[in-house]
Amino acid sequence: MQITNFRDMYIAELQELASMEGQLADALKRSADAASHSSLKDLFQMHRQETLKQGDQVRSILQEHGAGAQTHTDQSMQALIAETEKMARIVQGGDLRDAGLIASAQKLEHYEIAAYGSAAALAGQLDLRDDQAKLHAILEQERRADKLLSELAKSKVNHDAATA
Repeated sequence: MQITNFRDMYIAELQELASMEGQLADALKRSADAASHSSLKDLFQMHRQETLKQGDQVRSILQEHGAGAQTHTDQSMQALIAETEKMARIVQGGDLRDAGLIASAQKLEHYEIAAYGSAAALAGQLDLRDDQAKLHAILEQERRADKLLSELAKSKVNHDAATA
């Protein structure tokens, strides 16, 4: 797809969001499997379910614009997931691995926050208020996920990793 105007750029961003959510859903399953703390496993599993719904929402927005979801692959998400999986492989010990998984997951969350914020801004510029509201709602879910990861790290996981 050639991007020749602002609307095309917005559609391309949505396609990347759809790609991002698909990749992340798979990665969250693997992260849940790698996690030791039950609360971290639960958080990854909960966020995976949310991620699947977010992907459906983005694909629905694309359908409303007559666009498919398969044109773009989010290469940044691919790289971040590869780093997360590398962390899971090289960090020894469950508690320490969990701390590394949280740090990696927060990088993913921060990328999602940036991506959804950018897409919502584009929707606003195009006066697509319904799209903008949907994208802002997902953005808030991503911020909550990041906050939950921080809280879990501070309250339990990082302490356990530091004393292991």
